[in-house]
Amino acid sequence: MSDTLSSDKTASALRTSARVSAELLLVLVAAAVALWLLGRMWSVIWPLIVALFLTTLTWPLAAFLRRHGWRPALAASAVTLLFLVAATGVVALIAVPVASQSGELGDGVVKGVQQLREWAAGPPLNIGDAQIAGAFDAAVDRVQNSVGSAVSTVVTGVSTVFSGLVTAILALFLMFFFLKDGPRFLPWLARQLPGRLATDVPVVAARGWETLGSFVRSQAFVGLLDAVFIGLGLWIVGVPLVLPLAVLTFVSAFVPIVGALFAGLVAVLIALVSNGLTDALLVLAIIVVVQQLEGNVFQPMIQSRGLGLHAAVILLAVTLGASLAGVVGSLLAVPAAALIAVVWNYLREQLVEPSPSTEPDHSTT
Repeated sequence: MSDTLSSDKTASALRTSARVSAELLLVLVAAAVALWLLGRMWSVIWPLIVALFLTTLTWPLAAFLRRHGWRPALAASAVTLLFLVAATGVVALIAVPVASQSGELGDGVVKGVQQLREWAAGPPLNIGDAQIAGAFDAAVDRVQNSVGSAVSTVVTGVSTVFSGLVTAILALFLMFFFLKDGPRFLPWLARQLPGRLATDVPVVAARGWETLGSFVRSQAFVGLLDAVFIGLGLWIVGVPLVLPLAVLTFVSAFVPIVGALFAGLVAVLIALVSNGLTDALLVLAIIVVVQQLEGNVFQPMIQSRGLGLHAAVILLAVTLGASLAGVVGSLLAVPAAALIAVVWNYLREQLVEPSPSTEPDHSTT
């Protein structure tokens, strides 16, 4: 005789499923509303994010000056002025030449994709599928359109340039105030929150700040090493556009895994177009060696670099961020995922039940 389903258990399971589905739906609606509000306030949120990133980079120097007797306002002013001078020097020495060669860089990528298509169509692969050819054509068209739109935006985007200037100025002022008054923020926040929130929120904020700081500083350091070594290798091989490719390598370092692959692909394509297959293979070997040094030497040396995120989580976060907000989303995806992991780990710590062995013994002897 076959077993029959229990009507009570079935009804209970359905009620549980309905309750969980309703709660999940409410969470998704709340997340959608939060994202909508972020989009509406992006003109304020974006300078705040930039200021936080800049503060994480410059805070060690400000803290060093404060420890040696400098008043907070004086230390913040000195660090902000030094950063402004350094940023101006970078723009004058690097950004202007890179911008002047960006069009040539885009054309080189397009030509490299076309050469790969021709190579794939010939021996030994002899790929003649029309769909593959169409996919290559679509990729070339997309790159060409992107380059064209970027050029038109630079030429006609006065409002965009003005908005970027306003963002930079606002971020600079916010960085000064963060450097000056940052240590007083958490005590002030604790006084504003009621009950247990006065303890939980400052703790999560402190952990999030440490995670964000370790990510930004370590990625900047590793990106600088990658840019120097790969740029030196490109210069030795004789590949053109060394400076733009080195800058691209540095910027791409802030998008873990995906950024390194993208920057390496662009460098190989430029070498293939300008110098031929042999030099392209040499560039590929240089990039692989540098990436291996980063993963096995540089990364272990920087102890605070770990974010506690699996590589698959990083890939998914970057993909989701890029689909939601393009380049900005891909840059912010990994820090956002790391901060979410900080909140989740803290919640787990608060919700986990202590094991019987760790509970205090109230028995009397």
